[in-house]
Amino acid sequence: QVQLVESGGGLVPPAGSLRLSCAASGFTFSHYGIGWFRQAPGKEREGVSCSSSSGGRRYYADSVKGRFTISRDNAKNTVYLQMNSLKPEDTAVYYCAAGVLLYNCSLATNEYDYWGQGTQVTVSS
Repeated sequence: QVQLVESGGGLVPPAGSLRLSCAASGFTFSHYGIGWFRQAPGKEREGVSCSSSSGGRRYYADSVKGRFTISRDNAKNTVYLQMNSLKPEDTAVYYCAAGVLLYNCSLATNEYDYWGQGTQVTVSS
């Protein structure tokens, strides 16, 4: 069965760093674009970053540009989100997702087929 499992979330102080991981199984990982999304309480789920299947194209939401970096290791079926200079407004449940996006990636939720369970990131003193 298809699975995406996020890990690496936790409590971090403002200006701190955290690296999230998403381990995939049950599908041909290298054929799928990967997105990171987040959802804070009372807010809609929003796209944070995405990577094309090869990793050659990467997009970032304006709110995280310059602070977050997406990367993937197709040999390990894993995608990462390195988060630096964290702010309290980054607090949310973070989800990874996979979609058939051959040469591009998307920050739109409806472009993705598979979703992980989420991992909580809390930025607070």
